[in-house]
Amino acid sequence: MRILLLCSSFNGLTQRAWLELRRSGHDVGIELAISQEQMTEAAELHKPDLIICPFLKERVPDALWRTHRTVIIHPGPPGDRGPSSLDWAIADAEPEWGVTALQAVEEMDAGPIWGYRTFPMPAEPPRKSALYNGPVADAAVELVAEVAAKAADPAFVPVPLDYRSPEVRGRLRRAMRHADREFSWSEPTEDILRRVRAADGAPGGRTDLCDLPVRVFDVYRGPELEGTPGQVAGRREGAVLVHTGDGTLWVGHVKVEREGGIKLPATLALGDLVAGAPQRSGYSEITYDRSEGVGVVSFDFYNGAMSTDQCRRLASALRYAVSQDTRVLVVRGGEVFSNGIHLNVIEAAQQPELEAWMNINAINAVCREIVGCTSQLVVTSIGGNAGAGGVMMGLGADRVIVRDSVVLNPHYRTMGLFGSEYWTYSLTRRVGAERARALTQEALPIGAAEAVEFGLADKALAGSRLDFERRVLEYAERLAADPGYDRFLAGRRHAREADERRKPLDAYRAEELAEMSRDMFDDQNGFRQAREAFVHKVKAQATPEHLARLRELSGASAPSGASTSHM
Repeated sequence: MRILLLCSSFNGLTQRAWLELRRSGHDVGIELAISQEQMTEAAELHKPDLIICPFLKERVPDALWRTHRTVIIHPGPPGDRGPSSLDWAIADAEPEWGVTALQAVEEMDAGPIWGYRTFPMPAEPPRKSALYNGPVADAAVELVAEVAAKAADPAFVPVPLDYRSPEVRGRLRRAMRHADREFSWSEPTEDILRRVRAADGAPGGRTDLCDLPVRVFDVYRGPELEGTPGQVAGRREGAVLVHTGDGTLWVGHVKVEREGGIKLPATLALGDLVAGAPQRSGYSEITYDRSEGVGVVSFDFYNGAMSTDQCRRLASALRYAVSQDTRVLVVRGGEVFSNGIHLNVIEAAQQPELEAWMNINAINAVCREIVGCTSQLVVTSIGGNAGAGGVMMGLGADRVIVRDSVVLNPHYRTMGLFGSEYWTYSLTRRVGAERARALTQEALPIGAAEAVEFGLADKALAGSRLDFERRVLEYAERLAADPGYDRFLAGRRHAREADERRKPLDAYRAEELAEMSRDMFDDQNGFRQAREAFVHKVKAQATPEHLARLRELSGASAPSGASTSHM
């Protein structure tokens, strides 16, 4: 079937939908919803049998839904309507939520229903981003496949929305306003936590901190300390500890409300205002745990971005883990495994180019610890999406294990970078030179199944993130106890020694950094503009070039008057 994905951005959910449909044998095109006119023209050019909108903020033009079957994937249960569905679900502590596939009609979110999924909401208030990228995305991808199957059945008729039906439990909710996001630090910790997480990662909870109007993100419960609400009680690893009405909250990220303000680690955003706050324990982005045979370095960096400081701390943790007497080292990422260097921190620096250079060298040191470890077998546990240098970082291990819902973007091209992280060694070693070149040049995502097929990963495991992490740990324990362990480790050492004789790792690093220096300091491929557009959320003016190339495969051409974006 010829399917057009119409979306506001090619985000993780849209990428999963694209991968699922292509794997099912459909001819799938992608167009960004730039304007009403371009949406309509895109449909005329692609001539799809079906249009699916997995992530669409804009209204579907009348000319589109009247002439093409157009199905919206809405992040709410049947009957739920409005643009702030997930925000309200978290803020109102809904016990159950869902995702609905509904046909576009004149009234938004009111069309006949093609299918739906429901799931229990966690008792702990989830971050909106975690809810969206977790159970919402899982349900949405299932629905996309179901919609495609039903569209091929000429006897299928969607069910009209009927609020008298017991299955229709949702309702129309207004868009959240600024006032709904505001809070006072004198409120109870639980209330603040829920309000901020309902707004994470955008637009954030609105309040004052250090006498500045700010938006706060990435919050966690702190210890029960007495103090003045709103006063900073401490800091640690980029976060600040703030007194609330009945305790404290760790605030990981802050955006100061001013022109050009950027979401940053809290201590960086607040600068000298918190420099004198005492260091506190109880918060850590990086942990180390061990059993008799297995050591686990876990890291969970917000949105997968890794700043110079974070990379240095992670490299230090890995050096410590490598020095232990365990037999297997597991390197475990968080909600997002890693997306490489921290573009926001780079953009906020007084000398962005220098900060970018320091950042790439720091992440290279992390990769070197993984690639160069020959005293233990190394397993990378990729339970969340990964992109650019974050993918390459995971490839230096002996075993790469991915969760089956993960999307990998093993390329740098859309950001105008050649890339480093020893990718010219580790990626090529795993998939061969030809495929490595294709993956980095085509700049398209791959799913877990494709990653295993290509040799990028060794195994894909199903289950929730916690189930996945448990199964990876069990695998590592079996590996540590395997009678062939000594042979496996000797094989790793011999392979590393042979590779080093053929071409030292330092040579790969030097060649990559030579290209990166031209990208970062000379801006030879538009890194500065791409970085600024990403950080400041500049809306694309056309479907990006690497996605527009998919039109050629499906026989469609570019919309008239539209250029392709290089961002």
